[in-house]
Amino acid sequence: MTVWTIEDVEHRFHEAAATSYRLPAARVAGYVSLWPEISRQSWEGYADERIVLRFPATPAAVDRLAETTQWLQWLSVEQRKLVWARARYVPWRAITAQLGVPRQTAWRRWRHALTLIVVELNGKPPRIADAMPQRNAM
Repeated sequence: MTVWTIEDVEHRFHEAAATSYRLPAARVAGYVSLWPEISRQSWEGYADERIVLRFPATPAAVDRLAETTQWLQWLSVEQRKLVWARARYVPWRAITAQLGVPRQTAWRRWRHALTLIVVELNGKPPRIADAMPQRNAM
């Protein structure tokens, strides 16, 4: 059984955000062109600004993305937005402006949200009374 840490969950969210960027762009269905594709010369390709080179996401990365996004259901809406914003490397300044809280408070809320996910992944934490050594009662 894998024991999850906050750093593991954070890394998984960063990977999920990168994978979501590498997925094909969503396009409106139904708009097609009957014109043939223009075969350009190599020197003409540099002027075309619409070309975006993206490496496609691997199937394993897409599976991890689906699993990671299911973890978000354990959080509130505000926590989901915060975790996903940090996964996309949104600066703390923009996050604090959106939430209207100081940076340290936003960081604490983010860590708390990741801790909730870790607790759900690892199972219920042991009670403090169970972890302490028992004294022999006389």
